[in-house]
Formats: sequence, structure tokens, C-alpha cells
Amino acid sequence: MNHNTKKPDEFLNYFYRVRIKITNQPLIILINIQNVTKSFKGFKAVDDISLTIQPGEYLALLGPNGAGKTTLVEMVEGLQYPDQGNITIKGMNWHQHKAPLRKLLGISLQETKFVDKLTVRETLNLFGSFYDLPKRRSEEIMEAVNLTHKQKTFTVNLSGGQRQKLALGVAIMNTPEILLLDEPTTGLDPNARRELWDILTKLKAQYHTTLILTTHYMEEAQYLCDRIVILDQGKILADGTLEELLDTYERGEIISFTLDKELPGQILSQIPGLHHFINRNERAKGELIVEDITRALPKFLSLVEAHHLEMRRLECRKKTLDDLFVAMTGRRLDE
Repeated sequence: MNHNTKKPDEFLNYFYRVRIKITNQPLIILINIQNVTKSFKGFKAVDDISLTIQPGEYLALLGPNGAGKTTLVEMVEGLQYPDQGNITIKGMNWHQHKAPLRKLLGISLQETKFVDKLTVRETLNLFGSFYDLPKRRSEEIMEAVNLTHKQKTFTVNLSGGQRQKLALGVAIMNTPEILLLDEPTTGLDPNARRELWDILTKLKAQYHTTLILTTHYMEEAQYLCDRIVILDQGKILADGTLEELLDTYERGEIISFTLDKELPGQILSQIPGLHHFINRNERAKGELIVEDITRALPKFLSLVEAHHLEMRRLECRKKTLDDLFVAMTGRRLDE
């Protein structure tokens, strides 16, 4: 099926219907979300979502602010209850099995408040005491989240990145089967964000935990997660691995450029493997969607030179989840 022939509404509805299978192995369901809806004052934050999650998966809920990510995760955590539909974790639900479910989960919310005048070590000891854990567990956690050197620092004096690492340490204190992180790197600088990513990658190998991560950073979803669920306006638009999601839309690569003058139309017909040309408000600026940059770029550059055009800007890249989101909704993830 060529999705480019669809009208915008048909294209969007197609993605509302489609679910991509990420494996041919027998399905073992750890978390089962079935036909879940949640409204606030008449607004549907989550709109009839069904989703299953397998043990050991690192799953990203990717979407812009207001997509319904946090509301969905809060229902999995038992902080909210669905208006309609059901959520079970290992066959249990929050109405009947609160105590055993709490033992399964590790949670880090968008913002975690700590006692200002407790040190990092004291904070971890406090949370460890809730699980009757020995104090050596705090040592293990500080090492895991790279906070050993800050063990005597009051939490009020931690940087934003260090506070998020401490929040992650608290979340994994009880070695949870399921870790839920809600926008864990929002507001962090790129170095702090990448450090948190590296910690989570190591945790996956060490604990074999199932992760549900909400984010609006496409690179975060791509780096950390095996499977990506794209949400918008409370609905699932697409579900699968990065490669599956991009293949479902249209595989291709992008040559983005700005010239000093308009691009003559006859140039386009001579570029090998050209899917289509996206005009960015003026003919001197645009994007070429091509099959293979290594074949298309040399010809494009030679044509630019032959027509005595000056290249002001040139960028070549593969398609991203942001391109997919734009194709489905007409908006970018960060809008």
C-alpha cells in the first residue's frame, strides 16, 4: 500500500487502526491495557486505548505535551482509575490487589520532592527502610546511579540532573519488576540527559526490568527503547520498533537545502531515486526525499553548480520519528 496516495484524514485513521507486531514469539502479557478511557471535565485525556506490554520490554510512550502519556501511566501506577476499560498487571488490578502491585513497581514522577536537609545517603536509607532493606542497598544504588561522590550532599544542593538520578535511585530501591519513568529528563541539559540514558541502559542489562518511559524527546525513545508507541490527543497513532514505524510510513532519506535563488523545476526530474520535493515557503528552500543520499546528492550538487546556484545551507539525514509524526498529524513533536 502506498500511504502517500491517502488523503490526510484517511492516512491518520489508518494509523489509528494499525498495530505493528514487534515479534513472532509467543506473547507473554505482563501489563494488559484494554479499551481504557479517562476524561477530565469532558476532555478525553485517554481515548479507548488498548495496549499489551511483555516482560523485559523497554517501551516508550512518545508524544507531545497533552498527548495523554502521563494520564495513561498514572492509571498503570494506580494513581488514577479508568472511567472505562481495564488495566491488569500480572493478572491483578488496583481495586483488589494494591499491596502486591505496589511491590512490583518502581516509579519516578515528572518532579520528585525530597527533604531538603537530608543527604543523598540519608534519603536512600529512608526509602530503603520502607522495604526493610539493609543500608548496604543504599551503597549499591549510589553506585548504580553515579551518586557515591554526592552521598553527604543535602538534596537541596543537588543539580537538576543529580536530583533526577536520585529519583531514579529511589525508584529502583526495591528492584522492581516494572519501572515507570514520567518525562525523566525534561529540563536537563544534554550531558545530564545522556548520563541518565547510560544509567538506564546499564540497569536493563543488570536487572532485566520492564520499563515504561514517557517522553516527548524522539532521540530519547530511539536510544533507550525496544518499542515505541506514538500517542496524540489520547489515541495511539502507531506502535512498533523504530524500523517498523519508519517502514510503515515510507523509507527514505532527506536532503535539506537553502539556495541563493529559486530551484529550477527541471532539476528535480534528473535526481535519481527522488520520492518527492517539499517546498519550504520559497523555491530556494526545501527538502528532497530520496531513496539513497549517496546516489542522489552528487547529482543534485552537480546540477546546482551547472545552473550557477549558490548553496547557502545543506543537511543530509535519515528520516526520524519526528518526520513520521509530522506525516501523521501535520505537527512536530515539540510543538
